[in-house]
Amino acid sequence: MSGVVARNVTKRYGELKALDNVSLDFPNGSFFALLGPSGSGKTTLLRSIAGFVEPEEGEILIEGVDVAHIPAHRRDIGMVFQNYALFPHMTVMDNIAFGLSVRGVSKTDARKRVGEMLDLVRLTGLEQRKPRQLSGGQQQRVALARALVTEPKVLLLDEPLGALDKRLRQEMQIELKQIQRAVGITAIFVTHDQEEALTLSDQIAIINDGQVVQIGAPGEIYENPVNRFAASFLGDANFMEGLVENGRVSVEALGPIVTSSALPGSRVTLAVRPEKMRLTALSDTASDGNRVEGSVTQRVFSGTSVTYIVETPAGPMHTFQQNAGDRMFDAEEAVAITWSPDHTVLVED
Repeated sequence: MSGVVARNVTKRYGELKALDNVSLDFPNGSFFALLGPSGSGKTTLLRSIAGFVEPEEGEILIEGVDVAHIPAHRRDIGMVFQNYALFPHMTVMDNIAFGLSVRGVSKTDARKRVGEMLDLVRLTGLEQRKPRQLSGGQQQRVALARALVTEPKVLLLDEPLGALDKRLRQEMQIELKQIQRAVGITAIFVTHDQEEALTLSDQIAIINDGQVVQIGAPGEIYENPVNRFAASFLGDANFMEGLVENGRVSVEALGPIVTSSALPGSRVTLAVRPEKMRLTALSDTASDGNRVEGSVTQRVFSGTSVTYIVETPAGPMHTFQQNAGDRMFDAEEAVAITWSPDHTVLVED
């Protein structure tokens, strides 16, 4: 069963279609990512579900109820913003309890539920502090507790970790997923961070120009992108174009490339993830099925990994290797790139 359903949702701003006939099902209890570049329409969709934006066409259902004419404060949702939107003059306890007081919950019940939330987000003992006395991660957990304390049907998160530094963001990704699992709530979050979408979500919808490009589990989309945009936006990819002949793709300047499947006679675009390629010395004749020779033009060392840019007859290619203590290749060194036919994906332009 779907906790939230968007059906044929369209939203215009003048001549611009921020959402163009978008339909998505958000399963109950799932952590669902809306991933896309700035201006793609992902935030407009989230705000439409929240009730802050009213689409011109389509419908939005929460647990089977059409909420088109229900105001935001009555849609029974929890919302976490990028800047947390905490009340600076209130204590942690009062910030979390705010939604309960608005709903007329008794002080005794409110105190009990706030205490449960403080335990859940690991802030017990900090209830009398003001937001300015908290770290960024602690403020984010207060905002999350405030969103969950009213026991909403859906949790909406708009770039929830965008204000944190990289290390804290990675820690909070794990914690946020654990909290969502513990509560069992349907969570929909907006992000342009590929790693965040892969880490947190059960399902991802890639959105671009107001339309859904691809929907699926993180691993499914990453391994089998439907088109060039999906392949390049969720991760990185090397692209080659060619003509299918006798079960192989003939790529100009490279010759035949073996793929796992292709339609005879068709022109296709191939995508290969950089980490699926193996970089070897030119003298190494071993091959994983496909082999391209070239010259290293750049080496980017990032501690745990090394990325190489290799100039080949078909243009530059990126390869990615874990830093496992193997020898590194130098600029202008002649090398060979090999990869398996199973890692060659046919994509649409």
